Amino acid sequence: MSPVITLLTDYGLEDGYVAACHGVIARIAPQARVIDVCHLVPSGDVRRGAAILAQTIPYLPAGIHVGIVDPGTGGARRAVAVEAGGRIFIGPDNGLLSWAITTSGGAAAAYEITNQELFLTPVSPTFPGRDVFSPVSAHLCAGRKLSDVGAELPLERLVSLPPPVSHVREGAVEGEVVSVDRYGNTQLSIAAEDLASVGVRVGDTLAVWLGRRQLSLPYRESFAAVPPGELVAFTDSAGLVALAVNSGDAAQRLGLPPGAHVRLSALR
Repeated sequence: MSPVITLLTDYGLEDGYVAACHGVIARIAPQARVIDVCHLVPSGDVRRGAAILAQTIPYLPAGIHVGIVDPGTGGARRAVAVEAGGRIFIGPDNGLLSWAITTSGGAAAAYEITNQELFLTPVSPTFPGRDVFSPVSAHLCAGRKLSDVGAELPLERLVSLPPPVSHVREGAVEGEVVSVDRYGNTQLSIAAEDLASVGVRVGDTLAVWLGRRQLSLPYRESFAAVPPGELVAFTDSAGLVALAVNSGDAAQRLGLPPGAHVRLSALR
């Protein structure tokens, strides 16, 4: 296994939680290279964490990918290790890992993490990131077999988040808000190819339906193509259409939370 461990959490940077995870890994697998994907996922926002991990995974080295956004901490949810596309994903079985697993080609094998020999002891019921997920990832990086973590799970028992919805119908594309980044850019489930399929090209004007509201937005290469304070649609670095305000917050301006329905077409 590649000596790379990546970490994605909602722990924030104000406390020592992330450092504790790094320290546990370093003590068990000092050769490991740890890459911090993100620790500012909104608290308990599994969907946002899933989107960040799935959109980042193509650019990460093969290795062990730990995700910890776990509003069910201390509850009955499983801890799992999943092999997909030559990578290992470790985290709570709450859907957080599911989009990244799909992006990596789908799960090949899954195990419930139950082998307490690989844990720190005593295990805190409120900090499995430090006491379970980090040491297990380090032991795997140091050479333990994936099957050592616990019993194999049927793949169909893994929890998956519903995939973001995108439909082309009647000359328009219907989708939803996948996530909102720290700048307030609102990423949609609609790909640039979806818009192209209904005849929309960069430089056109979009008709945008947000529930009962209809807006007209320029579709440009980037948010910088419009004056500060103006709304714009563009294709982001993940290949998905995003709504933004140049030097502003589109999510706040438009009142669009994750999951909100959006419909786009060429303005005629």
